[in-house]
Amino acid sequence: MPTVHHDGRDIYYECTGNGPVVVLLHSFLCDGEMWNQQLTALAEKYRVINVDLRGHGKSGVADTPLDIYAMTGDVIAVLDKEQVTSATWAGLSIGGMIALRAALTHPDRVSGLILLDTHAGTETRFKIFKYKTMVAIAKLLGISPLLPTVAKLMFGKDTLETQPGLVEYWKKKFAAMSLVSIENVANALCARDSLNHRLSSITQPALVLVGHDDISLPPACSEALAARLPHAQINIIPRAGHLSTLEQPQAVNRVMLDYLAAYAPREDSVTA
Repeated sequence: MPTVHHDGRDIYYECTGNGPVVVLLHSFLCDGEMWNQQLTALAEKYRVINVDLRGHGKSGVADTPLDIYAMTGDVIAVLDKEQVTSATWAGLSIGGMIALRAALTHPDRVSGLILLDTHAGTETRFKIFKYKTMVAIAKLLGISPLLPTVAKLMFGKDTLETQPGLVEYWKKKFAAMSLVSIENVANALCARDSLNHRLSSITQPALVLVGHDDISLPPACSEALAARLPHAQINIIPRAGHLSTLEQPQAVNRVMLDYLAAYAPREDSVTA
């Protein structure tokens, strides 16, 4: 199983396919399995590096305070190990926040951006209070009592009604994440800085996707992000909430593949 040791943590990832490189970065509380419905379609033409973020999946526990820039460094370490000089970064929610920071701090390592259900601004005071309260409850009672609320934050109303099996499966996945990782990554999300004043310097082509029914980071967040990026297009995915890749995979695949066909480098950007 491929891992890279960075900043005292083992970061797990999987490589699939050949061609121009696409890095996949999942949402908070998820892992690389979130992209399973995209992997087969992408791997037909691209080399896909699917990363479990610090504290998630098979990567090391996030047992010390961190920020989103540290998580960006984890992904750069993966690219270094795989000798990838530049890639298209595709990230959902915190994954998109990591990708944006990579484009600003390591622009030569980012050839394009696919930003799903994400945000370039700071967290609101109300949401900071809400999330910190939820973490406190989880530390006291465990995460299980919070799972119905978490599910409503993660999935759109159509998915909750029509795909109960999918929702229940991922509720179990959410519950499997260690509480210390949940707390430290949630704190990183709550403390994130605003990138809004810096977005105009991102020159890479960007695709912005958002679920129509996302209540965690509503379409207005993605619309503001796309408006500030110099070379961005936006697509709103019907009948999807925050985890659009799981809820409407075929619609997401179609838009991602169209973007990559137009903008991905023709050759794999790997050093000799």
